[in-house]
Formats: sequence, structure tokens, C-alpha cells
Amino acid sequence: MIDDILVIDSHNHAHYHGNNLQTTLDNMDRYNIDKAWIMPCEIPLNEWCPDNAHEVTGFTKDAKITFENALYYKEHRPERFVLGFCPDPRDPYAIDRLDAAVHTYGIQYCGEWKFRMMFDNWDTIDLYRYCGEHNLPVVLHLEYPLQLKQKYPRPHWWYGGTIESLERALQLCPETTFIGHAPGFWANISGNYDYKTEFYPKGKIAPGGKVPELLRKYPNLYCDISGTSGANAMSRDPEFSVKFIEEFQDKILYGRDLYHHNLQQETLASLNLPKEILRKIYSGNSLKLVTPKD
Repeated sequence: MIDDILVIDSHNHAHYHGNNLQTTLDNMDRYNIDKAWIMPCEIPLNEWCPDNAHEVTGFTKDAKITFENALYYKEHRPERFVLGFCPDPRDPYAIDRLDAAVHTYGIQYCGEWKFRMMFDNWDTIDLYRYCGEHNLPVVLHLEYPLQLKQKYPRPHWWYGGTIESLERALQLCPETTFIGHAPGFWANISGNYDYKTEFYPKGKIAPGGKVPELLRKYPNLYCDISGTSGANAMSRDPEFSVKFIEEFQDKILYGRDLYHHNLQQETLASLNLPKEILRKIYSGNSLKLVTPKD
């Protein structure tokens, strides 16, 4: 705990960036993290950006961030991990697989959704609606097709489509809770179209961002501040961030993703937020959506 606040990392992965169960637990202890959402990423290997190949332990033609690895963490330390699963919606048996994971392994959320398809593709709408019926929040990854250094085998990599396709999904699935994150989501915190050119925009946040608009408009949208993108969004304009967090204190979840760093805790500490708000971000909102089962 941090000053008697329960801390739940609401976005992390098993066997990520060369980590294993013990190094993950050691890192959680180092940063006073009591529990972590441990989620696979069923993205097909031909949809992984080559720049991110190092993110997956043992990256071969057959390796990815698997459900089996996440399940291993959960089975060995059930009191520390909250298990999730998200099948590829393009698999005709996706809902059957998700239903089996609910009833066999007790998964508590659908994550991480990270696919080269639009958020409002009809196959994934069916998956979301199942999640709404079974109280599974869906963790979404939005990334725009920005130009990378490499041009082969694809000139760019994208996931989810656009913030507008996210809004259509929110409208089509009002009973489903969504948790937005990733560079394309957090770049839309600003109204100056940074998302078209930068993964991690810097500088003052302009009025009119789609993220604040959608958080106000849709009660079923939440967000997590994981990864470089979430930490950057909260640190690039501290004055704006304090107001943003105060307004959406009931919809923001603490998470880390990526490397096992401490950027999010350092950023939150720098903003001098009231303890009651920190309590919501660090665990209250997570517990509202998912109650861990030991």
C-alpha cells in the first residue's frame, strides 16, 4: 500500500519484456503494488509491429503474450493477480472461447483488445455485447497508423481504427463498460489533432479533446493511465491534468503496462492530488469494475 492506499495495477501482462513471475512480483513489491490485472494479448503475430517484437518473451513465429502465461501467474499467486482474456473477435468461436474462460477460469474482464480492425466491426460488437451481459469490462488499445522508421513489411501499424469508431462502439453497446488506453486514445486528450502526427505529444493541451468529451458523454467509458502514453498525457500539462483528474476522478484507473517502471506513481505524486482522489485512481475505480477473487 501507499500511505494506507490499496494499489492495483489495472493493466499488465505476463512474461512481458523478459520478465517472469518472480521478477514481476519483486517489481510489484518494490513499488507497493498489491495486485495487478494480468492480461494476455491475442493479437495475431502478423499484426505485431516488428519494432515491438522485443516485448514478447521468446518471440518466435509461435509466441505471443498468451493466456497460458497469464493463467500461470494467477494459479501460482491468486492473491496478487486478476485474470483477463480477450479472444480475436474474427475467430468464429471467439464468444465460445470467452464464455469458456469465464466459466472455467473465472476471468473478470476482457483484455487486452488490440487488433487491426475497427472498434465497431460487427464481429467485435457481438463480443462487446457478451461482455456487457456478463459484467466484463473491455480494455481497448487505440493506435493510429503513424509512419514508423521501418517500411517493411508494413509502413505503419494501427489498432482499433479511430476515436470516432470508439464512439460508435460506445453508442452500440451502452451496457458494456470500456476502458480506453494507448497512444491513439491519450493523444486525443488534446483538441489540436496531435494524434495524426505523434505517439506521445508534448506541450500544453488544447481545448476540445475527444477524450474529455467522450468521458463526459458516455457513462460506460473509463480510462487507464498505463504505458508511456498514459503517463505522458498526465504529465505534459500539469495544470490541465489536475482539472482533468478532478473532473473524471471516478473513471480513471492506475495502470503501468510496458516496462515495469514507476512513471505513473511519480506523475500522480507530482500533482499533489487529494488523498480521496488518489484512493479512487489507485484502486477504488478498479474495484468498482472488478472485485479480485483470490
